[in-house]
Amino acid sequence: MAIHTENLRPELPVGRKMNGWLALSPLLVFLLAYLVSSLVARDFYKVPVAAAFIIASAYAMVITRSVEKTDDKISIFSRGAGNRNVLLMIWIFVLAGAFAATAKDIGAIDATVNAMLRILPGKLIFAGLFLAACFISMAIGTSVGTVVALVPIAAGIAQETGVGVPMMTAVIIGGSFFGDNLSFISDTTVAATKTQGCSMRDKFRANLWIAAPAALVVTVLYVVMGLKVEAAPATASVQWLGLIPYLLVIGLALAGMNVVTVLALGIGVNGVIGWSTGAYDWIGWMSSIGTGIGAMGELIIVSLLAGGMLELIRYNGGLDFIIQGLTRRIRGPRGAYFSIAGLVSLVNFCTANNTISIITVGPLAKDISEKYRLDPRKTASILDTYSCLIQGIIPYGAQMLMASGLAGVSAASITGYLYYPFALAVFASLSIVFRFPRKYS
Repeated sequence: MAIHTENLRPELPVGRKMNGWLALSPLLVFLLAYLVSSLVARDFYKVPVAAAFIIASAYAMVITRSVEKTDDKISIFSRGAGNRNVLLMIWIFVLAGAFAATAKDIGAIDATVNAMLRILPGKLIFAGLFLAACFISMAIGTSVGTVVALVPIAAGIAQETGVGVPMMTAVIIGGSFFGDNLSFISDTTVAATKTQGCSMRDKFRANLWIAAPAALVVTVLYVVMGLKVEAAPATASVQWLGLIPYLLVIGLALAGMNVVTVLALGIGVNGVIGWSTGAYDWIGWMSSIGTGIGAMGELIIVSLLAGGMLELIRYNGGLDFIIQGLTRRIRGPRGAYFSIAGLVSLVNFCTANNTISIITVGPLAKDISEKYRLDPRKTASILDTYSCLIQGIIPYGAQMLMASGLAGVSAASITGYLYYPFALAVFASLSIVFRFPRKYS
């Protein structure tokens, strides 16, 4: 997904920066509102994420005392909600919802699930889907596109095999970030290499020593877990025409086409297939599109609220506080690498956008790299890896929101099954502590 970073901010009053911990406190309010309410209810499905964001956003506006007028506070909040990247994400949500609904109504999910069950033995379902997500995300360079293409299929397979939908959804999310981290055409790769001044090929080689072991360990884990799955081969005949929508989305994405264009074409193709097979008429197709868009309503609201709240945190100096705090006590190369990792992680936590996090921290990471004589290839790898693993686990990130919406489960229910991002964190940390690969350390 293309990221634009031009300054779109209107003229607003510039107030003095508040205490850093206070500036970051809306994030704590959000987490407490969501987690505590869910624990009290004993059910993460009952507590809407949007409600927690409303509370945290209202709190963020109240503590922004450097701005006197409520209208100005709302303007700051609105410029975050209306950020170009947030809106682009929302348009993808809208189209993804319409594509998923129209594909489902023509039987595309059932056809693809039956085909996958015929091809993959039940005991290799987890590993097979994970490797498929790794390959596709590596080829197309976007975790969002991989989630859109594979999560509906994974959810369908979960229902057929009796495996939990959150578990199967997490398999796809993990694989999608393998490619987002490594692909030559990923936004994060471009941002990391450009800010550190190294080639994509060298960054890939350094990064592979971190990502490949993590992926291997997770694949073995999925093979072992799959031994308990008793999935009988699909008995229903495969309606091969129904495979076209997902094959089209994957094929066009592999060809490098923009994800918005791919989804728009997919919706049109679904319409043609639906009319030709009698699945629906013109009114049915329009109704299906509306249903799919409506299903994404909460995700759209959450995206707007998160963008606004995070802009208030940025305005109040929360990001500056993080950066200053983590660069104050650097001691040697290992400390420098961990500081860079911590910086990009916290900024990603505050912005929910891994590419923007790399662009924000990149220049400072370059200065740290030069001061402590770090290898820029390893620095670029650390920036990309930690931003991707944080993006892969936060419940309000675009990928998690998209996956939870398409699968019909809560983001919180998926988190506990995200083995790959956590494995990636372990191997990335080990690579700093034990300085491997040596050539890049």
